Formats: sequence, structure tokens, C-alpha cells
Amino acid sequence: MSRIAIKICGLSTPETVDAAVRAGASHVGFVHFPKSPRHVEPDQMRALAAAVPAHVDRVAVVVDADDEQLARLTGTGALSALQLHGKESPERVAAIRQRFGLPVWKAISVKTRADIDAAQAYAGTVDRLLFDAKTPDGAALPGGMGLRFDWTLLRGVAMPAPWGLSGGLGIDNVCDAIRLTDTPLIDVSSGVEDAPGIKSVDKIMAFCKAVSAC
Repeated sequence: MSRIAIKICGLSTPETVDAAVRAGASHVGFVHFPKSPRHVEPDQMRALAAAVPAHVDRVAVVVDADDEQLARLTGTGALSALQLHGKESPERVAAIRQRFGLPVWKAISVKTRADIDAAQAYAGTVDRLLFDAKTPDGAALPGGMGLRFDWTLLRGVAMPAPWGLSGGLGIDNVCDAIRLTDTPLIDVSSGVEDAPGIKSVDKIMAFCKAVSAC
């Protein structure tokens, strides 16, 4: 297994979940957001997660979800963590963490260093921060669009929680991303797809192999 934790996000088929596990991913991600081409319903999430061994964490990705939505997801008993990818405040993150009893990740949309500095507000409320590229104003999706930000912005930042890097990652640049940021976790979605929402078994395997060689 790679020294860098790897999350393959937006999985929606048994074949690609199996590929992620066989390739050595430490985390698999399932998106529950109807606007996303990677959206899966709770029953589908439960079925996909059932094939994931205990040593691989199963993360549900949601966007500004209410408690009813979160209860349906956590009620599957399939999840290791919740990833919040909307505009959830530190107070909302803390409330979700307390109510549902699962580790909570918070995605931070980044364009400038000020966006990274703003993540300090989540200290003590979150189990992991995930720095992702900020999408254009009016975009239908908050992530998973293959965009990247200036990774050098992360240099010298005193992180208030464990963290990871997402956004625009692929086989051709993941080693540069690791070298520039010293990230402990890499999160990839569109970088291992043939088309939006269509994961490639071959690309998943190749990506994990590339990370292991960095």
C-alpha cells in the first residue's frame, strides 16, 4: 500500500469499487448529490460498500445535506465518514459530527491563500480538511470538475486538522502535487474517468500505482 493515503471518489459500480480496493486505495468515496453524474442512492451505496473490506474507509460525499438526508445515509450502516462539500459552517460541521457520530471531513474550496487561511475556523470541529479547487461562479457542481488550484499556496500552512488534496489530479501530475504540498492524502475523481461519472478500472489501477511510485 502507498505511503500516501488514496481516496478514489465518485465510485458507482461494483467493478470500479473492486478496482480501487485491489489497487490499494485507503478510502472509497460515494457521492450523494442528484446534480452529480456520480450520484448514488443510499441503497446503492449500501450494496457497493458491502464489498469493501474493513481496512478501507467508506466515505459519503454530500453537499449542504439536511439531517433527514444524512440520517438516510448513515442509517445504511455502510459508512466510515461523511464528507461535506458544500457551504457548511463550522457550527454546522460540529452539529453533524455530534449528532451522527461519524468522522466528518470538510472540503475547502480554494482559489487564493485567504481561502486556505479560512479553514482555521474549522479547528476542533472536523476530522479532516480536503483542499479542492474553487469552481466557477454558477457552476452546478462544487467539485469533481477536473480543476486545480495553485498547490504552492499550501506551503508553510499550519493545518488545524488532518488534511488531504483534491482537484485536477491525474497520473501525469500527482507526483508533482505530492512533492509540492507534502500532502498525506490524495483524493481523485475525474482524473480516473473516461467521461464524467464513468470510472475506468485501468485508470484507477494506474493512478494508484503512480502514487505508490512517487
